[in-house]
Amino acid sequence: MNNDSLATAEPADAAADPLHQQVYRTLREQLIIGNFHPGKSMSLRGISDMLGVGVMPCREAIRRLAAENALEVQQNRRVCVPHLTVARFEELMSARLALEPLCAKRALPHVDAERLERMIAHDDTMNRNYKSGSADVYMLANYNFHFELYRAGASEVLVPLLESVWVQFGPFMRTIYDVVEGTAIIDKHKMAIEAIRRSDAEALRTAIEADILDGMYLLRHTLGLGAG
Repeated sequence: MNNDSLATAEPADAAADPLHQQVYRTLREQLIIGNFHPGKSMSLRGISDMLGVGVMPCREAIRRLAAENALEVQQNRRVCVPHLTVARFEELMSARLALEPLCAKRALPHVDAERLERMIAHDDTMNRNYKSGSADVYMLANYNFHFELYRAGASEVLVPLLESVWVQFGPFMRTIYDVVEGTAIIDKHKMAIEAIRRSDAEALRTAIEADILDGMYLLRHTLGLGAG
């Protein structure tokens, strides 16, 4: 299998989960990597046909994602990805800035050599795909890099909150892939990796925060949200 395949950090026995849980994970991943564009409208039947499953497990998965504010169910029962308003953008970025540096610092003492190697592999996958590779692989590798770190802290509260934020934000983060090539931005993932090697919690917090701010800057200008 190609190292750049769409491999997630889901449990190895995920296929044994109920069908609605598998559908939920699939739709959630498609949102995280930005394959559902903001404003895109879909029917329940269209989603079930796309995934090759029945309507009932799709309905349950959509219900869960709507509860997370990642999807909206319209009055005509069509499903769509919410549009990004300035207020929504500010709230999502504020949530990331508040939660991710904290999750990173909490996780640092638990990042062993094996986990760090997986993070490095995810970053390498991003680097191979950020110019002429696969946007899907790039986006998923970015997600896996961050959550490989955050999950090391074994938080039962912060990580699920962050995952909900990323599911809501994925459709908009996809726009960065098309503009990042022309920007002169220092690789903050490399900074984070070096901070982990030194067990430097403050440097790790700074790297994660700077990474989020880079994305915030690119999104503001790409989506025309103003200078802030």
